[in-house]
This record gives sequence, structure tokens and C-alpha cells, in this order.
Amino acid sequence: MIKILTYNIHKGFDRYNRDFVLHKIKDHLQNAEVDVVLLQEIQGRHFHHENKILSWPDVSQFEFLADSIWPHYAYGKNAIYRKGHHGNAILSKFNIAEWNNLNLSRFQRASRSLLHGRLELPDSNSHVHLLCVHLDLLGFERKRQIRELKSYIDSSIDSSEPIILGGDFNDWHGGLGKSLESQLGMREAFRQIHGSYAKTFPSNRPMLRMDRIYFRGVDLIESGCLERQPWNELSDHLPLYAHFELE
Repeated sequence: MIKILTYNIHKGFDRYNRDFVLHKIKDHLQNAEVDVVLLQEIQGRHFHHENKILSWPDVSQFEFLADSIWPHYAYGKNAIYRKGHHGNAILSKFNIAEWNNLNLSRFQRASRSLLHGRLELPDSNSHVHLLCVHLDLLGFERKRQIRELKSYIDSSIDSSEPIILGGDFNDWHGGLGKSLESQLGMREAFRQIHGSYAKTFPSNRPMLRMDRIYFRGVDLIESGCLERQPWNELSDHLPLYAHFELE
């Protein structure tokens, strides 16, 4: 079994963008007991915060969160600005044999990207492709990015290989969801179990179906949304999780 969690961590700040809560996020992620974490809006560096916030970690946010729980990780630096950069990250208990970062944005400060890691599962010859994605707020940009996503998957991953695709799709009302499923030949985990996409934003009063976990070539066991305390007090998004067995 492989247990996945996807989470937009809002650069380590709470839903109001006031308090730095990365230490709390770390504690609760570790308590979630998952094998792989797909993270969006994770801060690689921020020179201003590093000097001003006393609890800012001495290492990058993805290294701080990974700690001794997820010894393998990959980071895709996408939004780059004077004070630093942020992007997506994959934290894994399993070896990441190779990884690649594809910037999907036409705007330098926008973190719209695809981070792809190929995981080697222990005690078997199996592997699984993990894709962590963050799409645009603008509908026409999301459609273009989904075309790029499909083109990348078609050219880089054999149709027989297992894929788990998670992240923040910014698909506010779910209009692109079923289209994405049909184009990529995938199913969405939460919708498969509960009949609709999860409401994940804003975290304190979720109304919008922004975050997803799609899959193919694996068997879905369980999926859900972490919507109670403390999750509804941390980032502005709620995390989703899904558990899979390889076919």
C-alpha cells in the first residue's frame, strides 16, 4: 500500500497570512502517517523572512518538513523574485529514482508547475510516477496548462505505468475535472469514494473544490479530506489523502 497526501501549505503561514505556522504543519503532517506528501506553495528561500521571523527554519521548508520521516525529497523552484522563490515539493519514504520539474506558467512570479518523481517501492520491482501540480487561477491558462500536462504525460510515461497526480488545480467549480479525467484516462480519488470533488478552500469554511488526487494503474483503497481542527486553522487549503494498492 502507498499512502499519499496533497497539501497547499500557503508558504507556512496560516489562512489569514498572519502567523507563521510551519512548525505546527510539520507536527500534524508527521501524525498523518503517510508515505508521500505532495506540497504546493512551499518556500525554498525567503531572505526577508529568514532575518525577521525567529522561528524560521535554518534549512529550506521542504528539508525542514521532511526531517527524518521522509528521507527522499524533490523541489521544483518556479516562482522566483527578489526576496526568494517558492514552488512544489515531493517528500517520500521511498527512493525517488529520478525527478523532473516542468514550469507551466508564462509569468515569472506565478508558481504554476508540474513536479514529476519516479518512486521505487521497497521489497518489489515496482515503481510509481508521482506528479505534483499547481495550476493557474485563470480558466484559459488552466486549459493551456492541462494540454501541456497531457502532452508531458503522453510523451514521458508509458500508458501501462501507474500514476498518481495530486495538487492544487484551482478548478473553482469543477468544470475541468471530468474533462481532465477523460483526457488523461484517470479517476479522481475523493470523487470515486464520495461522489463529488472535495471542498478544500477556504479551509475555515470550505466551499470551492480546488484540490484533487487523480490516479491510474493503481487500486484505490480509501480517500478523504482532513477538514477538522487543526487543519482548518493552518493553511488556507485543506489537505486531501488517498491510499492505494498497486494493481
